Amino acid sequence: MPSFTNVGFIFQEYNLVSSLTVEDNIALPARLAGHRVPRSRVGDAMSRLGIAQHARRRPDRLSGGERQRVAVARVVANQPRIVFADEPTGALDLKSGHVVLDWLQALPAQGTTVLMVTHDPHAAARADQVVVLGSGRVHAVIPGGDSHAVSDAVLAAQSEDEAGEQAS
Repeated sequence: MPSFTNVGFIFQEYNLVSSLTVEDNIALPARLAGHRVPRSRVGDAMSRLGIAQHARRRPDRLSGGERQRVAVARVVANQPRIVFADEPTGALDLKSGHVVLDWLQALPAQGTTVLMVTHDPHAAARADQVVVLGSGRVHAVIPGGDSHAVSDAVLAAQSEDEAGEQAS
């Protein structure tokens, strides 16, 4: 039976517990599952995402980008087998966004599956495979690697949806 320690979520709206420190928010999924994340892994995750100096702060004392990096560090430290990421770079500056995308892109080589939802064709193109959705259906499945091809597939899906709406 799967365990919640095997699943990690990067939420678009962070989902941090306001009464906990950054450090405690990162360790929370493991605690809820009855496990402990080694402090060294929590510290490494904070360092990798540039938030180590905020370890003792609460989320209300952080910027939106810092909160998003805490949400990502929570997944980094807990090392799940599958990661669901909802717009993981939406609140991040370009440099932090690249750090997060590099990490997500490296996970499959470590045996972790990543499912990411994004409107950013550059972020989507970093995936091995891109599924373009619209109006509740799959419009295209294309290989990753080319942000222009992703943009073209999204535009084609939007055109199909608009044509379908006008016909009805």
